Amino acid sequence: MHYTGTIWRPPYEASSLLLEVTIGCTHHRCKFCTLYADLPFRFRMSAKEYIESDLKEAQKMYRSFGRRKVPRTFLTGANPFVLKYDRLMEIAGLVHKYFPETETIGSFARVTDITLKSDEELAALRGAGYNGLTIGIETADDEALRFMEKGYLSADILKQCRRLDQAGIRYSFFYLTGICGAGRGEDGAKATAAVCNKLHPVLLGANMLTIYPDAKLYEEIQQGNWKEESEIEKYREIRTLVKELEIPTEFAAFGASNAFQLHGVLPKDKKALMGAIDRIIGTVKEDDLRAYRKNLPHL
Repeated sequence: MHYTGTIWRPPYEASSLLLEVTIGCTHHRCKFCTLYADLPFRFRMSAKEYIESDLKEAQKMYRSFGRRKVPRTFLTGANPFVLKYDRLMEIAGLVHKYFPETETIGSFARVTDITLKSDEELAALRGAGYNGLTIGIETADDEALRFMEKGYLSADILKQCRRLDQAGIRYSFFYLTGICGAGRGEDGAKATAAVCNKLHPVLLGANMLTIYPDAKLYEEIQQGNWKEESEIEKYREIRTLVKELEIPTEFAAFGASNAFQLHGVLPKDKKALMGAIDRIIGTVKEDDLRAYRKNLPHL
């Protein structure tokens, strides 16, 4: 199998076949991100040479393990959904050739990737199996989106994800707790909930901002242009997000950036989630939470 660098996937893709079709990120400007810093974006030039050979190898591997069916494939890379429609359809054809039982194909996606497809193309991609995208919206606070150079605003999140809803393509959101900076976290949470309440994410996964010295955001802090939230403030932000969400969705905080794991289904588990967060705020010391953050070697 051809894999380049660290392979990132959502926790819920653990049982999926991981297929590398792109490397790195097309954007490379988010001030907080260091995940793909050493990987300029590129895609596998020859589907025959790389992707198909990987699928053949995976087919043999799964059979040797006695697992003959692969219901889901996850395309790796920061945002493989940026690929042109024809390319994505070609990849889907290859996946179904070697794993005809595959029901869905997922990947990470940027909001801007969706704009590159027409409504008709999105519907056709859904028909080819593309379903269950993971989109790192981070926040719907426009001030934070501009400062972090995400390359889109809240109106774009709303417009493009409504197009996914129309095409029948399910999607999950990643939310980045702390992205708005000191004193603004709860405002960002309210803005994000307001946008999410108009959409249909099947899951909202919360990660906590962790700043490393090689991030552009670290330089902004050193220059006095931005101030990080306290750890307790981040938990108040998460509490506000959960409180303000009105849609039925799954909420999870599973990644390594979260000192405490949280999970529930809204609205059923809202009270329990808020209670768990209140206990963290009321009993865990800021210094202990900060020590966890400082000792986190990577995400």
